[in-house]
Amino acid sequence: MGPIKGVVGPRVFLTTYRNLSSIQRSFISIIMLKTTTVQHKTAAASRAVPTAVFKHKAAQRASWRVSAAAIEKEDYVDKVPNSLLREGIDDPNSMRGRFERVIRDAQDSICAAISEVDGQPFHQDAWTRAGGGGGITRVLKDGNVWEKAGVNVSVVYGSMPAEAYRAAIGHDVKDLKDADRVPFFAAGISSVMHPWNPHCPTMHFNYRYFETDDWNGIPGQWWFGGGTDITPSYVVEEDMKHFHGTYKDICDKHDPEFYPKFKAWCDEYFTIKHRKEMRGLGGIFFDDLNDRDPEKILAFSTECVNSVANAYVPIVKKHMNDPYTEEEKAWQQLRRGRYVEFNLVYDRGTTFGLKTGGRIESILMSLPKTAGWEYDHTPAPGTPEAEFMDACKNPRNWV
Repeated sequence: MGPIKGVVGPRVFLTTYRNLSSIQRSFISIIMLKTTTVQHKTAAASRAVPTAVFKHKAAQRASWRVSAAAIEKEDYVDKVPNSLLREGIDDPNSMRGRFERVIRDAQDSICAAISEVDGQPFHQDAWTRAGGGGGITRVLKDGNVWEKAGVNVSVVYGSMPAEAYRAAIGHDVKDLKDADRVPFFAAGISSVMHPWNPHCPTMHFNYRYFETDDWNGIPGQWWFGGGTDITPSYVVEEDMKHFHGTYKDICDKHDPEFYPKFKAWCDEYFTIKHRKEMRGLGGIFFDDLNDRDPEKILAFSTECVNSVANAYVPIVKKHMNDPYTEEEKAWQQLRRGRYVEFNLVYDRGTTFGLKTGGRIESILMSLPKTAGWEYDHTPAPGTPEAEFMDACKNPRNWV
């Protein structure tokens, strides 16, 4: 699953990973793998953030050693409580409570929109933790339109080591000892959807909010992150104009610099480096975002996640009954192979889970049901497949 990845953040490896549920694994592994973002004050510097920050993060991640976070074991429940926050401790009207309502409402509405098109319901697993938090996983598999689709919500309480906290804020803190652990809160929604028809695109999104508590005189930190991206098998410019146009309109309402910056950041993040090509045709991606009033970022994140169905479902409905050939299906399988390569080699959440011995079935939930590889496959010049490869190797401006 793509990152459930916000502004600066810690990298935290979990010794209790085997006890985590699938959404918990995806959420924690992605949201916690963060590094310090330098705040850019000028418009020119701001436009340079995607490449500069991404490379800066990668360099820091490579130098960090393994740490541990304390997370309680989950208790599965049949009925999900109205809130997964700590009752009597967290204010439901706080940013934590409001963000939880945003992502839970979004999970309901997005699953409803997908089920309406597919004709099949989502299966739900839910859990809570004694000290607060929990999650809701919804999966639709072997549907009429989607081969596999999942929409997951998670609320997490835990603690991070001093090293991770220092990385999160970008400097040392007086009186913070190496053995200290700083309490944190994280909440997020993530999804990936793989349709059957090769003319229908795969889509991924995630949005999250992260806080560290005020602790022993050390001030708390907060940040937002997220994005929505699309991975078709063929270039249909009208579809890309619709998808990217939806998110450009949202970005422009909140900050005219958002779309060009977050679009470039998305292209950078979802690049399969050993292939020198992108996984798909992009979207928006932002991380470690806390450079303005949190109310403004909450409003932006809310509008982004609430626009997932409007950006994606019309494209699927347009193509879900398109006829296709065996050759087109085989090409979709090759592109899904690229999706698998990115997730297994570069996706922060997936690689984290595999390296720490997590439950394989949960870690690989985001992967397509089927995929394919061919030795030294190159599309013939002038074909639709060759055009798609060009778009993956040379990012285009769709709007």
